[in-house]
Formats: sequence, structure tokens, C-alpha cells
Amino acid sequence: MKVIPLGTKGVFTLEVRPEHLASQFKDSVLPPVLATPVMIMVMENAALNAIKPYLEPGESALGTRVDIRHIAATPVGVRVVGEAEVTRVDGRRIEFIVRATDETEEIGRGVHERTIIDLARLSKRLDAKRAP
Repeated sequence: MKVIPLGTKGVFTLEVRPEHLASQFKDSVLPPVLATPVMIMVMENAALNAIKPYLEPGESALGTRVDIRHIAATPVGVRVVGEAEVTRVDGRRIEFIVRATDETEEIGRGVHERTIIDLARLSKRLDAKRAP
């Protein structure tokens, strides 16, 4: 892992489609708005995009904590932009301030953490869990 500077930023954009709605994969009586887990995915992808240039071959970063508020609804067809900024680096643990906006307003904000992992090592651990 290369040194990740504080203030490093990343973005991720998503156009809301029917499969992203709370009413599609949670409860059909919910209004047709962007589901909170999908908004969090947008934020997590922004965080990963922020640090990708600093990862070595064979490394990635998994989400290990989210503390997010979903503060406004977003309908189908609207573009959502997630933004992430590195605020703390503690060894392999990276903390971010994250936010999401749609074409009108801020729709979510919070804190996210990712941990840099060795993909081969993780694969071995997962294989051990699958073993009889």
C-alpha cells in the first residue's frame, strides 16, 4: 500500500433506475424512491475510487463501517453523485467523510471506513470457511 494523503477525494455517479428503488427490493408499499442501501453503495464506491490509485497489485479495500444519514428522497431517472474524502489513515484502516447529492440537493452524509486487504490472503480465509 502506498501512502494515502489526507484529503484524497473520490466520486461515483449513478442514475437511479427501477431496480434501485426501496419499493423494488424491500417492500412494495414503499414509495418509489432510492433505497438507502443503494445510496450507501454509491458512497462506498466513491471511497474506493478515492484510494484505488494508492493500492498495490493484489490489494483491495473492503467496507468495515458505515454511519450514514439518508436525508432526502430521490426518484427514478435522477442522477446521484457520491463523494468521499479521506480524513484519517491508521495503518490499513482508512476513514472517510462521505456525502451523496442528487440533481437538486444533498440526500445523504456520514462517515465510512474501509480496510485495505490482501486479496490472496482473503481468498485463503474464505476457502477455509467453505471446507467441510
